[in-house]
Amino acid sequence: MASRLSPYLNFNGNARQALEFYASVFGGNLSLSTFAEFGAKDSPDADRIMHGMLETDAGYTIMGADVTSEMEYQPMAGFSVSLSGDDALRDYWAKLSASGTTTMPLQKQAWGDEFGMCIDKFGVSWLVNISQPQA
Repeated sequence: MASRLSPYLNFNGNARQALEFYASVFGGNLSLSTFAEFGAKDSPDADRIMHGMLETDAGYTIMGADVTSEMEYQPMAGFSVSLSGDDALRDYWAKLSASGTTTMPLQKQAWGDEFGMCIDKFGVSWLVNISQPQA
C-alpha cells in the first residue's frame, strides 16, 4: 500500500454533522462509527463519533472524530486544509464558504490562479487554489 496523508479533524460532539456536510460538498462514501459500536453503549459518549472517514470520488480522504466528554476540546487552529486544482473546485468553494466565514474572497492572484480562504461552519480553515488552464 502506498502511503497517504489525510486530514484527521477533531470535533466536540458534532463530528457526524461535519462529516455529513463534507459528504454533501465532496460526494463519496462516508463511514461513521460511534463509541457505542465499540463497547461504550452506556457511556455519555455513546452517540459520539469514534471514527469517521469520507472517501471521495476525487480521491480525497477526510477523517474525523469527536473528543470524549472526558477530554478537553481544543478548537482547530494553526492549520488549513488546502485544495488545489481546476475549475471543478469552484463548486466546493461555494459550498464550504456559504455558511462559514470568507477570510479572503476567491479572486485572481499575482501568480495567475484564483485563490480564496474561508472557515467553514465547523471551524475548519480551507485554502482553495483554482489553477488557470494552460495555453
